[in-house]
Amino acid sequence: MIGLDSNILPVAFGTAILGAVSGGVGCYAVVRRQSLQGDAISHAALPGIALAYMLGLRSEIFLLFAAGLSGGLSLVWVQAVVRRRGATFDAALASAIVVFFGLGVVLMSRLQRTEGGAAAARLPQFLFGQEAAVLTFADLVPMLILGGLALGVVVLFWKEFLLLSFDADFAMTLHLPVRGISVLMTIVTVLAVVVGLQTVGVVLMSSLLVAPAIAARQWSSRFGHLMLYAMAFGSAAAYAGTLAAHHLGERGSAVPTGPTIVLCVTAVALLSIAFAPHRGLVPGYLRRRKAGAA
Repeated sequence: MIGLDSNILPVAFGTAILGAVSGGVGCYAVVRRQSLQGDAISHAALPGIALAYMLGLRSEIFLLFAAGLSGGLSLVWVQAVVRRRGATFDAALASAIVVFFGLGVVLMSRLQRTEGGAAAARLPQFLFGQEAAVLTFADLVPMLILGGLALGVVVLFWKEFLLLSFDADFAMTLHLPVRGISVLMTIVTVLAVVVGLQTVGVVLMSSLLVAPAIAARQWSSRFGHLMLYAMAFGSAAAYAGTLAAHHLGERGSAVPTGPTIVLCVTAVALLSIAFAPHRGLVPGYLRRRKAGAA
């Protein structure tokens, strides 16, 4: 904290909140082997944002609502393709990413040609993120509300989410509303994605959902500990990436915040895969070498 520019503190705290929320919620996607779901939601948010601009709804609350609605519609698309066309879940997700993101790019291109000015300058930040999206601590309020709501739902439905993630068949035998719980988990993922759209962007947001959970998986097999590790890793990497991008910018090397955060969280995942005590590649190699020598 010492020596930090006061202007970067709101951004750093905002990305730290984003990293914690994304890391925690992303654990469910990784455990359920649906990591591509976050990618589909984030890419599908783009046409919603563009349509909100076209309708003149350009305040932050309307943009975030439109992004979440568009992301949710992409998963409705996925379920319809899986049920009616017999496609696999991964194939349906891939088709949703292509269709929705392509539509979003077309709408953005049209907006930039017809609107220009502020609209043309602001829209690209939703692709790769921009630290200017958070200028003051007051700008953190939507992130705190949405992130707190997502984590609050996780706490309230902890047992149900856990059971559905590890044994959906057993959940059905207990007569739990499996479909409703699954929809609720999807809503939580949508909230986590919406929180980070302006700072990280739709293209890179999925990495903040997946990479912290992958890193945490190397350190613990208990889901509660896994989620705490993922939240800590995501928050620390997002905070460090924001500060790194800011300091590089001050030295004349303009580096976008979103990609820098992604590089930091990827580094955390790679280091965990390599050096985590129980699952890491290096400790495993040393144990096998010691056992062979014995």
